[in-house]
Amino acid sequence: MDHSNDNLAADILRGADAIAKHLGFPRRAIYHLVSKGGLPHFRLGETVWARKSTLANWISEQERAA
Repeated sequence: MDHSNDNLAADILRGADAIAKHLGFPRRAIYHLVSKGGLPHFRLGETVWARKSTLANWISEQERAA
């Protein structure tokens, strides 16, 4: 049985609210980071999406750069 779709669904965050909750940021901060290109994301229509795994890597990169 192929669970790749289950893994993908578990890795995806749909919308600024979900991304904000996952990161512990205010929703407004997510929109700001998205508008400045400072947060890895993609759009489907007008909805902002992100992968949990990509965000975890981004956080690690920010830590290394600090």
